[in-house]
Amino acid sequence: MKIILLGYMASGKSTIANKLAKSLSLQSIDLDDFIEENEGCSIKTIFRDKGEIYFRNKENSYLKELAKNNEEFVLASGGGTPCYTNNIDLITENGISVYLKASIQTLFDRLVLEKSQRPLISELSDEKLKEFIAKHLFERTPFYEKALHTIVIDGKTTYEIANEILKLI
Repeated sequence: MKIILLGYMASGKSTIANKLAKSLSLQSIDLDDFIEENEGCSIKTIFRDKGEIYFRNKENSYLKELAKNNEEFVLASGGGTPCYTNNIDLITENGISVYLKASIQTLFDRLVLEKSQRPLISELSDEKLKEFIAKHLFERTPFYEKALHTIVIDGKTTYEIANEILKLI
């Protein structure tokens, strides 16, 4: 079984992937970490030195590699992963996909604290951040909503979210 978590940055994909993997005795893989390990540098460095297009191409290659192998795992995708190079089709054809849906306010509250660690938003003022999130969600939601399942995460603990997913699968 492959479970692939989708959602905007800071929706809790990595944390939930770890909880689910532990509950199911599966490996937890964070796609961004997998890319960093294989590329030998951070996502931030890849964006800075080689650009987003290079990153998205690598992201697609590594997603294909993971999707096509015979291992079972829980994968935390990147926030933009489903939106590029037909990745959403690769995801939905090769695993149980779950969209962790969060409100703009929830995402803002989380991201305002982690801006420096996120290449796409590190240079934004707090005022521009909420607008950026809203615009991105508008663009990305049609991809996220192609997931097999959707879990609204607002106001829920990671334990509650993981249990909801376990009940669905």
